[in-house]
Amino acid sequence: MPRALWNGSLSFGLVNVPVALHSAVRDLDVHFHQLHAKDGARIEMRRFCSEEDREVDLDEIGSGYDLDGTQVVLTDDELESLSPARTRTIEIASFVDLADIDPLLFDHPYWLVPTGESQGPLRAYRLLVEVMGGTERVALGRFVLRTKEHLVAVRVRDGLLALTTMRFADEVRDTDGIDAGGRKPPKEQLDQAVALVDALTVDWDPSAYEDRYRKRLQAIVRKKQQGQTIKAPAQGEQPSPTTDLMAALRKTLDELGGRGGRGPSEGGAGDADGGQELDRLSRDELYQRAREADVPGRSSMSKDELVGALTRGR
Repeated sequence: MPRALWNGSLSFGLVNVPVALHSAVRDLDVHFHQLHAKDGARIEMRRFCSEEDREVDLDEIGSGYDLDGTQVVLTDDELESLSPARTRTIEIASFVDLADIDPLLFDHPYWLVPTGESQGPLRAYRLLVEVMGGTERVALGRFVLRTKEHLVAVRVRDGLLALTTMRFADEVRDTDGIDAGGRKPPKEQLDQAVALVDALTVDWDPSAYEDRYRKRLQAIVRKKQQGQTIKAPAQGEQPSPTTDLMAALRKTLDELGGRGGRGPSEGGAGDADGGQELDRLSRDELYQRAREADVPGRSSMSKDELVGALTRGR
């Protein structure tokens, strides 16, 4: 695991657990240096004053903010006075149900891992994992990373505590004024669309999806290294807007053929007494049933474990 981005403690009541923060994702994007195309020399970025036409040192630079048509200039010292206290504690303030948090509010994921070799803190960390893993609740708290205070959500994932920084509610744009497509579609169109969604429904497997653009970009870089000429592919035509929605839906379903669906007409998740075997349901469908049945520890269960728990509870 890469070096820790932050070290401190997770505070839960009177329990303080020493933890380290590690990013849970990695940057796999292809990054380029800016070069002078003529001779391949690296491009340097410099700061020039537009009034005096000269390069400016960092200690001469202030920060300006436009307020009601007036530019307000703040110094680094003035900005520093507003920085939050750099505590080394993640204070858990409350717990909420995971299902109640809009995914739009989640930002960057991290791992919280225990530090030190003392058995006391390690046991306290393990206790938090077991307690929180047995509920569908998320711990909410705040902590300071670098110079910014973050609202965070802490939950259990893969036997570890995962921390996700969160956006504040006023950072999410309001949907007022956005055209949602007019009136509700007729029942026949709705039924056809539901059947199409059911036919395309599969079990979630994140490994089945990859960054195809990054792979193409890496292939182009390798070809260029070998002296090959890169030509842009022909652009496909933009598809025409759908004019006959019902015909398009029926044709798509016909082309899908025997992929079938899991809707109520075929004994899907919407038909609780339809006799469909649990192992035909997706993990999300099983999880919803486990939630309705109040199965403990359901959030960390695999699909097979959910099937077993629901079967035992019948």
